[in-house]
Amino acid sequence: MNHRRTASRLVSRAATAAALATALGLGATAAATAAVPAVPPPAATAPAAGSDHDGGWHQDGLALSAADNKTVDAFVARARRAERAISPQVRTAAVISHAALIGFDQRLKSPDSLKRKVATKLRENPGQTADQALGTVNDAVRFTLQWPAGKYSQGVTTASGLLAVWGNDSTRWSNTWTRPGYKGINAAWRAPRSGQLFEVQFHTPESKRAQLETHKLYEEQRLPGTSPERVRELQAQQDAIFAAVPVPAGAEQLTAPARRLPAPDPARRLPAPASAPGTVS
Repeated sequence: MNHRRTASRLVSRAATAAALATALGLGATAAATAAVPAVPPPAATAPAAGSDHDGGWHQDGLALSAADNKTVDAFVARARRAERAISPQVRTAAVISHAALIGFDQRLKSPDSLKRKVATKLRENPGQTADQALGTVNDAVRFTLQWPAGKYSQGVTTASGLLAVWGNDSTRWSNTWTRPGYKGINAAWRAPRSGQLFEVQFHTPESKRAQLETHKLYEEQRLPGTSPERVRELQAQQDAIFAAVPVPAGAEQLTAPARRLPAPDPARRLPAPASAPGTVS
């Protein structure tokens, strides 16, 4: 696959879409996401079931002090604000690359899930602070794009290239199509204005189905009380499920796009998608 030529095509296609939207006075996102139903903003955070009277948190044998719990709550609030600018870009990339946007209403990781992750990191790394643990969290804001196997490689190239064109820096690119276990591509990005890390998973229907099927096994595997023998057993079960997932043609060669691909000619400069009435706010 000629990635340079593909990137040029996707920039041209996106620039055309943006120019048309601007001419119509709609804004890039409104035109590009016309086929995607508007989704209401997430409800306000409810008090976590694991909250302690002293302001701390506990769940599944894990715990956070009041100070660490407050740090995570502040992180959640920042992620929710940043998501308002990130979602329109991902939705636009999905439409232009002909992807299905899966589980969009779950794009924000729950506070309890984040607290479990931070508490686990603090337990495994004595001396680490909550801020340091949160600095490694890529998926507080997360999305899944899905294509049929025959369109997967082209779709990933187009969607990831667009995110790079719009100024998002690729910070992690995990392509596991050729490895035992989990199948798919998990990519982390840093938004240009907020600096918020967010994750985009690239799947086929088969790999996404396998991910859902193995989720409960994975959740049990990472619990603090799970024995080493049970961990190995759970991993073997997950590996068997993922081994049955067909690998799309060209998926093994898919790599992260160049950071901030060169912009097209100034006359055709592609603006970053902006929120419009009726889209995510």
